[in-house]
Amino acid sequence: MTARDPAIARFAAINFMRISGVVFVIGGILVVTNRVMPSLPDWVGYLLIANGLLDVFVVPLVMARKWRTPR
Repeated sequence: MTARDPAIARFAAINFMRISGVVFVIGGILVVTNRVMPSLPDWVGYLLIANGLLDVFVVPLVMARKWRTPR
C-alpha cells in the first residue's frame, strides 16, 4: 500500500480557501448592492468582502508558510 502524499491535501485546502474567498467577495458585493437580502445592513456586505479578500490573498500564504518543508 502506498503512502498518501500530504501535498495533495494541502494544495486542495489552499485552493478551497481561495475559492471560498471569491465566493465571500461576490456575496458581499451582492449584499452591498441590495441584490440579495436587502434587509441586511451594508456593513455586513463590507465585512464579507474584507473576509473574502483575506481568504484570497493572506490565508493561503500563511497556510503555505506553515506547511513549508523544513530545510
